[in-house]
Amino acid sequence: MKQQQNNQPHNVAFVLGNGTSRKSLNLNEIKNRGTVYGCNALYREFEPDYLIAVDTKMVNEIIASGWHKNHQVWTNPNKGITSKSNVNFFSPHKGWSSGPTALWMASQQNFKEIYIFGFDYQGLEGKFNNIYADTFNYKKSHDAATFFGNWLSQTEKTIKEYKNIQFFRVINPGSFIPDKLQGIPNLQHITFEQFEQKFKGSTYISENLQKTTI
Repeated sequence: MKQQQNNQPHNVAFVLGNGTSRKSLNLNEIKNRGTVYGCNALYREFEPDYLIAVDTKMVNEIIASGWHKNHQVWTNPNKGITSKSNVNFFSPHKGWSSGPTALWMASQQNFKEIYIFGFDYQGLEGKFNNIYADTFNYKKSHDAATFFGNWLSQTEKTIKEYKNIQFFRVINPGSFIPDKLQGIPNLQHITFEQFEQKFKGSTYISENLQKTTI
């Protein structure tokens, strides 16, 4: 796998999952603070430095939009993908979900710190937890929560493998912290307020100011 060298300030990366907690993050404020890795339908509203999508339907949506022609899109080889032009393929690939794959990709770039957003794992009162619920290529908000065991194990494996990187999972107060992600020396769980204090900027969007994503 070949990537561009990291030339962003502070040697920091942000990895964006699409759990609903990510609504608290001001996307525009992090753009110039580090390298941004995003997943799937994030491209509809924001331009990360790297977009990772491993679901074939999602990859084909991105290709149909033309977004891949001017941005870096990474995926796994799959004969169902409609075009290989301007698409980057992991080789070898992990066979993982998009979020953990994005985290793994970022971890290979020797960042000192990686901040993780929207890795919620747990559903919303047993229902599907995703910013893009009820939109094209996504389940309905009333559907049952998605099994997260594989995502969790893949995240744990990456963090434990890259011991020289300090990982921060940014969550809302009282959010679910899986047992597998507790007690890992190079992982901290911090709140959005703590993240805001660390970066001293308008990185946090309070709940009453959050907009509904289309």
